[in-house]
Amino acid sequence: MTAVLVAHAGKNGGTREIAEVISEELRALGHHVDTRDAADVADVTPYSAVVVGSALYYSRWRPSAVRLLHTHAGALLKRHVWLFHSGPCGPGAPLAHVSLPANVALLAARIDAERTTTFGGRLDPATAHGLLARLMARGPRAGDFRDWDLIRKWARDIGRRVTTEVRL
Repeated sequence: MTAVLVAHAGKNGGTREIAEVISEELRALGHHVDTRDAADVADVTPYSAVVVGSALYYSRWRPSAVRLLHTHAGALLKRHVWLFHSGPCGPGAPLAHVSLPANVALLAARIDAERTTTFGGRLDPATAHGLLARLMARGPRAGDFRDWDLIRKWARDIGRRVTTEVRL
């Protein structure tokens, strides 16, 4: 059994829900999975693989996810690491690919992370915080644009690729 950490960072729960589905798929493949808020991750060394996901806000990752990658960069380099972000909303969002913010791209290269995946996001008018988010939630960007089949497929691919050996 491989120990996997799935860490998430967001404001309104949409990225956490993606992390929970990823975790379910990994468990179904026989892996031991811990799902945690990125801000609550103190140590990555017990895990052979790590998945880190962040909501995108104004083309930026949440600070707790960036901090996790930065703080644990040395240990992450010795593990299999996958990154995802969620956030594009509106027509075409499920097909969008958003590049990593520059600071995260540098960290991803430093830890030799797998290619980052973009998932559509969720913009709920009832939970939108901030003036811009509330304005966007009134228009065509409002709704749930997460492709659960794609998320599950991505998680199963990770589950098949994960091994019990930590890269040395």
